[in-house]
Amino acid sequence: MSNTEIAPAEVHSAPGGAAPEVEVLTPRAVPLGGPRAMTVRRTLPQRQRSLVGAWCFVDHYGPDDTAGTGGMDVPPHPHTGLATVSWLFTGEVAHRDSLGTHAVVRPGELNLMTGGHGVAHSEVSTPDTTVLHGVQLWVALPDDARDAPRAFAHHVPTPADLGGATARVFLGELGGTASPVPTATPLLGAELLLERGARLALPVDPTFEHALLVDRGRVALQGRPLAPAELGVVDPGPRTLEITDTGDEPARLVLLGGPPFGEEIVMWWNFVGRSHDEIVEFRAAWEAGSERFGEVEGYVGRDGRRGAAARLPAPVLPHATIRPRGNRR
Repeated sequence: MSNTEIAPAEVHSAPGGAAPEVEVLTPRAVPLGGPRAMTVRRTLPQRQRSLVGAWCFVDHYGPDDTAGTGGMDVPPHPHTGLATVSWLFTGEVAHRDSLGTHAVVRPGELNLMTGGHGVAHSEVSTPDTTVLHGVQLWVALPDDARDAPRAFAHHVPTPADLGGATARVFLGELGGTASPVPTATPLLGAELLLERGARLALPVDPTFEHALLVDRGRVALQGRPLAPAELGVVDPGPRTLEITDTGDEPARLVLLGGPPFGEEIVMWWNFVGRSHDEIVEFRAAWEAGSERFGEVEGYVGRDGRRGAAARLPAPVLPHATIRPRGNRR
């Protein structure tokens, strides 16, 4: 998914500082563009926190009635220095990229695209999709992998019984279930379905930061209440996450984790780099139609545009570098 904000902030992040036991991040609404724009709820990055492990971007959307919004139609756009993770609850999205991949993203199936040196892709909800609901996530790549060739991976995790909850582990390992998809840094990504009134004591890696996104229902994380669309973050240390369903319905959650990302990054629009000058270089390459990103074949926009005319233009760069932001308050 593209970051379609007209004036995206440049985020310079580095570890440091202290955070409460559970930091609760509330989302802000971001339209994906157009007069009937589908709106997403963005919980990362924020001023007080830019990363959870290597996870640097969390968009949560739906349930979205595509008859009213037109659904998702994100034209070809670029990425550098990151990997995108698509995970759906309802609906389908057609993915095309400059590797030549044409894949349909379906509920319960992981699609991971590695941008590395440069990639371009488009995302369009399928004609049969009436309700679109899911998350789009980005992972920052470490310095030794951020210039890697573009790549694409697909995986369908088998549901695992955690006792009071079902987990679909799409990245990393949880509850004795592991994903076979390799990542550049250790990561955890899983969908959790909690039964009504369930109390879960989930063993986790104490070296990881963890974030719990509430899609549906109400829960408590380490005793801290979380409402739908909120992201609860726990710093390294606990060996167990206490998750309790406190509402009157089963809860659906997305659990993310990873060790603190020890490198400074600059993130602007759809690029992850290490300096303002790199971002300027990436933007110029995209606007010039550089082979760095390749071409997305087969995309046709709702307005009929295709080919070079359909590419999403980059926003105007800020006149000055925005002041650095720490990863924590």
